[in-house]
Amino acid sequence: IYSVNDRSKTQSSQIFYIIDTVSEAILSCSQVEYDYNKYGPDKELHKSSFQRVSPYQLILHNQRYYLMGYSSYWQQMVYHRLDHITNIRISERSAVKITELSGYESGINYKNITASMPYMFSDPPQRVTFLINEKAVDHVVDWFGRDVKIEKSEREGYFKISLTVSLGAMHYWALQFSESCEVLSPPELRERIKNTLKSSLEKYEKT
Repeated sequence: IYSVNDRSKTQSSQIFYIIDTVSEAILSCSQVEYDYNKYGPDKELHKSSFQRVSPYQLILHNQRYYLMGYSSYWQQMVYHRLDHITNIRISERSAVKITELSGYESGINYKNITASMPYMFSDPPQRVTFLINEKAVDHVVDWFGRDVKIEKSEREGYFKISLTVSLGAMHYWALQFSESCEVLSPPELRERIKNTLKSSLEKYEKT
């Protein structure tokens, strides 16, 4: 288990059973099959989808366990919370070797996991540039590590940041630090954030 954070809120026996099953599947180079669930208004988990993935790593991040695996159906890496998994079993299908996947020819780069997936989104990381207030630079390093590129910007009191990150994760991060952060590129992420902020503002402007 690669630990991004040291603590875990999920200590149930079900979690440990899932960990054992995933570990066995990794050792036997087999895929795992399971139901993936989401909470409903009744505060109970309900089946959202059936998943079959090639498991590579268990990750402890933000006090939650995640399974890092490749979905042949979606043709991308996925990060699924273990406490949302039920009915897990080892499949008869062989796992896809991670070194056969684009971007993983040398295996898993654990530093990239913490830098590019702060919210464990599954979309491929892309290059992002944004401005950040000097007072919030500490948060950038805290979330993305020391390998981010930090330059002075023409805007007084701001620095220009360049890094490779999941656009889905960056979208949420930028909203969290919206008072201090302005995304410059890529254009589609900037537009997505603008539309989210506009929609949010409209909700609060209603009388």
